[in-house]
Amino acid sequence: MLFIKRLKLTYTQIIALCTLGMILLGAIILSLPVSSRDGTATPFINSLFTSGSAFCVTGLVVYDTYTHWSSFGQLTILLLIQIGGLGFMTVVTLFSMFLRRKIGLRERRLLKESANTMKIGGIVLLIKRILKGTFWFESLGTLILTVRFYPEMGLKKAFYNGLFHSVSAFCNAGFDIMGKYGQFSSLTRYSEDITVNITIMSLIVIGGIGFIVLDDVFICKFCFKKYLLQTKIVLLSTSILIFGGALLFYIFEADTSMINMNIKERILASLFQSVTPRTAGFNTIDITKLSESGSFLTIILMIIGGSPGSTAGGIKTTTFVALLFGALCSAKNTSDISIFKRRIEEEAIKKACSITVIYILTTISAVMIICATQNFSLKQVLFEVYSAASTVGLTTGITPDLNNLSKTIIIFLMYFGKVGSLSMALVFGERKETVSILKPVEKLSIG
Repeated sequence: MLFIKRLKLTYTQIIALCTLGMILLGAIILSLPVSSRDGTATPFINSLFTSGSAFCVTGLVVYDTYTHWSSFGQLTILLLIQIGGLGFMTVVTLFSMFLRRKIGLRERRLLKESANTMKIGGIVLLIKRILKGTFWFESLGTLILTVRFYPEMGLKKAFYNGLFHSVSAFCNAGFDIMGKYGQFSSLTRYSEDITVNITIMSLIVIGGIGFIVLDDVFICKFCFKKYLLQTKIVLLSTSILIFGGALLFYIFEADTSMINMNIKERILASLFQSVTPRTAGFNTIDITKLSESGSFLTIILMIIGGSPGSTAGGIKTTTFVALLFGALCSAKNTSDISIFKRRIEEEAIKKACSITVIYILTTISAVMIICATQNFSLKQVLFEVYSAASTVGLTTGITPDLNNLSKTIIIFLMYFGKVGSLSMALVFGERKETVSILKPVEKLSIG
């Protein structure tokens, strides 16, 4: 922290710098011969891609995780996922607590930024609850999956697979080690397995609704009226997106990707496909077989993403709801934007607009560059770009075929999605200086 103080960086810059440092460190470790299964050094660009995907909890991979990486490499990826999911500053706080080191005001402000919470009071207590909650949810997921995998894998491998997939699911990372059943197969082998589907989906949703929401639910229990406005919006929007998305997938994919499935398998696959784009990256059906409407729906869900202060990416559910209600109020020619009998401040709408505009401009630029340099269809590139920018991890299969320029762009998008999900609103909403003289106002026609 002394070194950081000397640099006089803003909190957002510190978080961005720490994220970049962890990605580079992970890339160096993964490029070592000990990290690959065949004992040869991995090209640095591919190691950087994998490290960035893991720490940014994305899930896009140029190599199948099981067949290319050794046990050491897989554990390195798992550690990057866990640190990236919790947040670098949360892990630093964990070590500080172990060492009984006092957490100062500057560290508390950094934690506030990292956890994307609105107040600094009680931040250390919140971090402790985050750590405990993460441990219990991931442990429960590991136990359930270990019991399920035990008959076909044996205890040791079942526990390792249960742990890996539980952490990956809770952190919304989408990495899997099912390559022994087929490279890049993800969870397609378990498309009709209720235990695996429900467990993975539950971990994804819990990890994606945000630690602030989980803490509010923990404090207020099941009294909906006592919840914070953010908690109400997140829970309602998440429910609508999951079940509404599942219904649409069931309709769109009945005669395409799910044509050979029975009703039970279709229901499970529809629910899973509705949950995983926000923003987990696992799949139980072949993504390349999705219909055009199913692919477009997946991209929309990827753009919306999860919720603030969570392990998920995207523009976030609260941003989407704020924009939606802002548009409705604008159409009604009123400035009073209210949800659940609470008025949303104008500053929040400005931040929502900033985040969305920057997100769209960045991703559109990436799409144009990749389309200009590689012979992929527009649908494939759109899918890949929004999967990276929203830290999802779903792909139509073009990731291993990306050239170095495209890989660099995708790495940047994953980094952009990770840093943006924590601090983009503050970067573009925080006032750097006080303007004493206002410029003249002139009307502008919009629409």
